[in-house]
Amino acid sequence: MKLSDGIRQLGFRRWYERELLAGHAHLVALVMCVLGLMMALEAWSRFDSLADRFLDGFAVVLCAGAGLLALRRYLRLLARAEAIANQADCPRCKAYGRLAWRGERALEVDVRCKGCGAEWTVYE
Repeated sequence: MKLSDGIRQLGFRRWYERELLAGHAHLVALVMCVLGLMMALEAWSRFDSLADRFLDGFAVVLCAGAGLLALRRYLRLLARAEAIANQADCPRCKAYGRLAWRGERALEVDVRCKGCGAEWTVYE
């Protein structure tokens, strides 16, 4: 979800929470892919026929590829969420995450503090 839509619809804190949950869902997918990869590598040594080894090799490649994609997505979501969260402190009253959406430009979201009314720009 875009930052501006998230702040407008959910508020900053709920947007941040959802970003972290989405990232950690990809971490769970990564763990499942690693388990699948380990099982496929274990099964590789037990198969004698060429067709079984080919199918198992396909499972190894599939689990490794899906795991790499899940790891990439996990790291990207967490890095983005943390970079934006580091900008969520009000410069005047130092309140964290009490943002109201004011407007947006390309990769920039103008926000206002709900506590003191200070305005600043958050960069995506």
